[in-house]
Amino acid sequence: MAHTLAPEPDHERWMRAALAEATAAGAVGDVPIGAVVVHLGAGEGPGRVIASRHNEREAAHDPTAHAEVLALRDAAAHLGRWRLDDCLLVVTLEPCPMCAGAAWAARIGGVVSGAANMDAGALGSLYHLGQDPRLNHEFPVRAGVLADESAELLRAFFAERR
Repeated sequence: MAHTLAPEPDHERWMRAALAEATAAGAVGDVPIGAVVVHLGAGEGPGRVIASRHNEREAAHDPTAHAEVLALRDAAAHLGRWRLDDCLLVVTLEPCPMCAGAAWAARIGGVVSGAANMDAGALGSLYHLGQDPRLNHEFPVRAGVLADESAELLRAFFAERR
């Protein structure tokens, strides 16, 4: 059963926050990918960004320090719970299998992504862990939000290193 998040103007606003994180990653020599977690539930005001991170693999010498994993950890700590079913993960590049798995493990309410990830995309390009009926949690995805801006950050980063 395929679920797609309906487009809404806030998706672009939140993606711009993720793009700012991606830019920060690139500025310190890490792959420019950024992620934010938005709390959609009542209590803190729906639509509030509660976590904002970028890739830190190079800085932390940690292969798991992807923007999505770091943002999900921060969001869980902020809310004081691991279930993030009332949250949305917004990320500049379609998550890899590890990050899509982390979103699944967090029982995320949905994911909004920017550029497609044809090398390792696990929410539509190569796999779709968010909508695999064999798993015990499925979540809606909206792909392609500000995809050109996200892809350009990555293109420029890698062109500079070649």
